[in-house]
Amino acid sequence: MSTATQRAGQESGPWVDHALEQLSEAGYRRGGSRTRVVEMLGEQDCAITPLELDDRLDGVGRATVYRAIEQLEELGLVQRIDLGGDSAAYEKVDPRGHHHHHLVCNRCGRVIPFEDEDLEKAIHSLSTRDGFSIQSHEITLRGICADCS
Repeated sequence: MSTATQRAGQESGPWVDHALEQLSEAGYRRGGSRTRVVEMLGEQDCAITPLELDDRLDGVGRATVYRAIEQLEELGLVQRIDLGGDSAAYEKVDPRGHHHHHLVCNRCGRVIPFEDEDLEKAIHSLSTRDGFSIQSHEITLRGICADCS
């Protein structure tokens, strides 16, 4: 294991451990390939497409990558980010609730994460004002990135 992989694993270890535990509790075996997909997702700071995962995981079949992502999504461990058309990216869901939102370029599909405290306050305010218990939210803003304009 490379130093970069070890460092990333240490940073994302809690999510990886949580995901592997949830998969095990759901009856999935701890297969080497599935574990490698989980570990690679755990290293990401933002969304990644299944094809990008496939390119980075030598020795793991594309079908295994898609199957692992499907299982993780069913368990609420990853979130799907629609990139337009049939394309999607996935990112880990922090079990502590910390999250960010996304800007998606309609031309190149680039995904840019962002956080906005005022936006979070507005969502909380909406919940309080309307007496609606918001359990989760996703915000994806679409447009054209600086490189494509």
